[in-house]
Amino acid sequence: MKKLKVLFVTSEIAPWVKTGGLGDVCGALPQALRELGVDVRLLVPYYPALAQAFPSAKRVAEVSDLGGQLPAVTLRQATTASGLPLLLLDCPPLFMRPGNPYLDADGSDWPDNAIRYGLLSRVAALLGSDANPLPWQAQLIHCHDWQTALAPAYLKYLGGTHSARAATLITVHNLAFQGLFGATLLAELGLPPQAWQIDGVEYYGHLSFLKAGLQHADWITSVSPTYASEIQTDAEGMGLAGLLRWRSERLSGILNGIDDDLWNPATDPHLPAHYVAGNLQGKAANKLALQRRMGLAENASMPLLGVVSRLTEQKGLDLLPPLAAEIAALPAQLAVLGSGSRELEDAFRNMAQTHPGQFATQIGFDEGLAHLIEAGADMFLMPSRFEPCGLNQMYSLRYGTPPIVRRTGGLADSVIDCIPATLASGTANGFAFAAPTEDALLTAIERAVLAWREPAIWRQLQHNGMNRDWSWQVPAQQYADLYRRLAAG
Repeated sequence: MKKLKVLFVTSEIAPWVKTGGLGDVCGALPQALRELGVDVRLLVPYYPALAQAFPSAKRVAEVSDLGGQLPAVTLRQATTASGLPLLLLDCPPLFMRPGNPYLDADGSDWPDNAIRYGLLSRVAALLGSDANPLPWQAQLIHCHDWQTALAPAYLKYLGGTHSARAATLITVHNLAFQGLFGATLLAELGLPPQAWQIDGVEYYGHLSFLKAGLQHADWITSVSPTYASEIQTDAEGMGLAGLLRWRSERLSGILNGIDDDLWNPATDPHLPAHYVAGNLQGKAANKLALQRRMGLAENASMPLLGVVSRLTEQKGLDLLPPLAAEIAALPAQLAVLGSGSRELEDAFRNMAQTHPGQFATQIGFDEGLAHLIEAGADMFLMPSRFEPCGLNQMYSLRYGTPPIVRRTGGLADSVIDCIPATLASGTANGFAFAAPTEDALLTAIERAVLAWREPAIWRQLQHNGMNRDWSWQVPAQQYADLYRRLAAG
């Protein structure tokens, strides 16, 4: 049987270009799919980090006459160390820029983002049409978030004969980011006037990349089953709930996996001590190392809560500083790593200054410290107001660090609350609460601390989390099955 040809098109790929979970997914899922026999190739802009990683990427095509004001580009080809083929979109004026792929040095959106990611979408559509300049032609195009969501629209309006078009799938990683631009960009992007309609790319007088993808893709997935349901509600649908309800028969949720080679407490090079579910002695050594690194009191008898996150209201972390006195009185320690709003950064710094030795905060990001917090903390906090999937709760479960989460999105699909019934059934692996309030969060923390003081219960929670398969194997199979159904029409 011939291998199914799938073009993965994305604006990020870990470890080279990553601003969040999108980069992690697009770095790991394609490899898992290839192991299942899917011929996946990944289209991504030739950013400086990728140019540095693959300086000898082979030129395979020159692409011009893409319409509107879209520039000519060079397509290059390279292969990662794991064998994943990359198609690199080489256009230095648009992509050879330092830092964040979407923001300038001042933190503002690049003013030409519509052209930059319109070009990425347009080339993806080209590779799924009968005008494809390569000998390899995609049977299915898998788009990710707004940055690639115009590809299904380009295929509809400019994609050549229907029989030669690739099927299309778009995955929503975060509905809050929609790629909204002015109406005048329609012509600049090379889209025809008939695309400007309510069942096209128009959205309340704007051109919406994401709405175009949700409207025209053959299928829509979100990164967890619960998030797929939530985004169809007016409360969580970010203005797109009506469209998503209308397309509900072609919308499903597939929970992300994690890279279980990178996130493995038995082999993690960032840890001073390794451990497995059957022997958790190494966690104590990691806790001590974390306390020393963060300047916390070296106290094995006090529970240590960890946070690795963007410090934003979306992540629910504004609920934590008002609880500082209550958490200190439990007593418990808190180690925070992250960055975000200036107000929250200052609030967490103040917590550390007010409770030295008990609370510690490091602003910024440090990969090694992130791994050490997952391994050294006793429990992990993720009180998100919404969370499409979340990865840190799965890292925590893999590392025997029961998470405390708000019951939303992928957190609801992966964390099973510790109550008598779930303890009896052997499924409990963490703590969940419903309302995004300080009282609900504090109650969940208090429940977790009480359970931590019961070694038999705590070991059961740790074993339940560590013994479940959090890898990409199951979700990759779900995607492969979906691809085949879509490619078959």
